[in-house]
Amino acid sequence: MAAPTAGLHFSEALVAKLKDRGVALHKVTLHVGAGTFLPVKADDTAGHRMHAEFGSISPETADALNAARASGGPIVAVGSTALRLLESAASEDGRVRAFSGETAIFITPGYKFRIADLMLTNFHLPRSTLFMLVAAFSGLDTMKRAYAHAINAGYRFYSYGDACLLYPSKR
Repeated sequence: MAAPTAGLHFSEALVAKLKDRGVALHKVTLHVGAGTFLPVKADDTAGHRMHAEFGSISPETADALNAARASGGPIVAVGSTALRLLESAASEDGRVRAFSGETAIFITPGYKFRIADLMLTNFHLPRSTLFMLVAAFSGLDTMKRAYAHAINAGYRFYSYGDACLLYPSKR
């Protein structure tokens, strides 16, 4: 399995530079299953069912993310799996709750994100749940343009390689 890969871009040197600039890093855990990578074969995404995966967010991480949000700091999800888990643990008012359990959240365009302000992720295969998630986050037209650029420039897809920093679409 090739996941999770977005965090592999973080070398010890990069982490040290981020910390020197006051960026705090907090970890979450999602035990990703093959269902995340299966192509969506249903014509209507409502007919696709995600496989449940186990994840956890510690009380300390939840508190730190909520404090960062309260002080006006951005929350950057590193990877689609981290974003999915954060959204699974989100309350309606946009706070992160400590979480330990299964999630089968399937995020598609139209979803209202509650936690992340930015997202760092790799390029994902078309018709995957991961591409649908990034299209929901940044907008389908934006992702089509980004992917056209990536293809023309020879970027690597699906695993460790080229990454992109995504901004949310206008909501």
